[in-house]
Amino acid sequence: MKHLFLGLIASSVLALTACNGNAEKKSESTTHADHSTETAPAANDATSHEQGNFSELYAHYQHLTFALSSDNDKEAANAAKGMLEALPKIKSDGFSAEDKTTYEDIAADIQEHAEHISDNLGNIAHQREHLVTLSKDFYDIAKTFGTEKPLYKVFCPMYDNNKGAYWISDSKEIKNPYYGAEMLSCGEVQEELK
Repeated sequence: MKHLFLGLIASSVLALTACNGNAEKKSESTTHADHSTETAPAANDATSHEQGNFSELYAHYQHLTFALSSDNDKEAANAAKGMLEALPKIKSDGFSAEDKTTYEDIAADIQEHAEHISDNLGNIAHQREHLVTLSKDFYDIAKTFGTEKPLYKVFCPMYDNNKGAYWISDSKEIKNPYYGAEMLSCGEVQEELK
């Protein structure tokens, strides 16, 4: 089961990367005022770093929310490690000065919270606390730089003594990462991000 789960995650990341390559070829010929949709041409080697390509980072975030909704602290830690590996691959050289500053602030925050999640194997409650801030960071990325496919801001009103918290999902189906099996379907879609 573990190998199947990891295989599905790896396949998803590869599919997102492959789909992203096709979208980049179409967008390279058009110049946009919004630098968030521009990408640098991909080099032929697999280690190329792409301008503003957040697809791998999003894939690890989705892996994290799925792991937490499945009450799996070990997979949550693995997903956070994946985020830490994906962050340096995102190039911000072509961003406007304002977007670059915004991205650098968000990236530093993601790094800090991903480190906490990866270091707290066995403490899923603490991992979930850090998901709150990570979700805000991914929301900010989507609003500032756009998304390749629709994402959904899903709100759980009961988390943190009824203060509530949200997460970003690639599906309208509710799988609550803050409560897992205890209240898996608690939440509602508040916003669609495009």
